[in-house]
Amino acid sequence: QMHLIESGGGLQQTGDSLRLSCAASGDTFRRYAVAWFRQAPGKEREFVAAIRQSGHTYYADSVKGRFTITRDNVKSMVYLQMNSLLPEDTAVYYCAASSTVILSSLRSHVSYAYWGQGTLVTVSS
Repeated sequence: QMHLIESGGGLQQTGDSLRLSCAASGDTFRRYAVAWFRQAPGKEREFVAAIRQSGHTYYADSVKGRFTITRDNVKSMVYLQMNSLLPEDTAVYYCAASSTVILSSLRSHVSYAYWGQGTLVTVSS
């Protein structure tokens, strides 16, 4: 079983950068793929980025070129570097982990068994 804790959210302005962190504990971290999802008020949870056990990364079109997901298996951490923030990036950001997710299901939130509590990112215009 994995426990995930996100941190790093806050109030930013358009064009700013922010790095979110996801600290994992409870199981062998390198066995897990980890993803970031976000949920804006009144909207469904949406995929942002994922990093597989191999280190391969995947991004939503809306963040490609602006966001970067990385992992540190020694520290059991995943990071989401967010650059050129836009007001539409405003959401609660969640990290999620799965040891069994397959490539075709990587972008679906139902594929992930473990979730953090979320961290709020607000981008003002």
